[in-house]
Amino acid sequence: MTQTKIDLPPAFPDHTQLPESDGTFVKNFQEHPQSIILTDSIGPVLQQLHPDGDYAIGQDCGIYWRETEPPEKGAEAPDWFYVPNVPPLLNGEIRRSYVLWRELMAPMIALEFASGNGDEERDATPLSVWAEGETTKPGKFWVYERIIRIPYYGICEVKNSKLEVYNWLNFYYQKLQPNERGHYPITPLGVELGLWHGTYQNQTQYWLRWWDSEGNLLLIGEERAQLERQRAEQERQRAEQERQRAEQEHQRAEQAEQKAARLAERLRAMGIDPDSGQIE
Repeated sequence: MTQTKIDLPPAFPDHTQLPESDGTFVKNFQEHPQSIILTDSIGPVLQQLHPDGDYAIGQDCGIYWRETEPPEKGAEAPDWFYVPNVPPLLNGEIRRSYVLWRELMAPMIALEFASGNGDEERDATPLSVWAEGETTKPGKFWVYERIIRIPYYGICEVKNSKLEVYNWLNFYYQKLQPNERGHYPITPLGVELGLWHGTYQNQTQYWLRWWDSEGNLLLIGEERAQLERQRAEQERQRAEQERQRAEQEHQRAEQAEQKAARLAERLRAMGIDPDSGQIE
């Protein structure tokens, strides 16, 4: 019996073999600070959820979902995304991208910071290949919904300070309604997502922020440090007030003792024993 040698197809590339950038640049000054706020403030929550440290956060990082030529055409790069239960490093190397066919684990949430009106982020154009071999580039919304199937997808229109959040249900994205606080609960994380107006890195505007399930803002590092400083100052002030109260009590006690001594002295001068109340 003659055995025929079969040439196996090459293995799918990994994150070290795929481009880590498509050559585009950040579209506005808010994107990097916005990503930092989200990553910094959610850190304590993720540490509790993943005591083993197995999670990854991507910031303007490619998710490869399809092999193409050139490779970067088969990737989408959410401005921010979180993947649970995957190691932060691969074989000791920093991730250059997130390769879906290697990880087999979809991100739990992806967020886009739209510079325009969000049309690009809501683009549901499906992937199609024509008979002539021409391929129609699919829209982000379609890729996240139909291929990667990211459970939560948020679109923040930076210019309009508007936020939309979608939840993947029954193979389709359902647009969520905000709760009474104007936030969107991200149930698996036990947090809420919403817009916060304030100043960060010399920019005063609306920022995408996290809150806990009770509506308390999750703080970033400098806010936590400021809060600790405020608490320490309040504790110092309480200690000082307590010291002053103790000093006042001590002074009152001394004054009362001195007054009693003077009274006793006058009584003795009058021939009265202050201890017995009898005339000497």
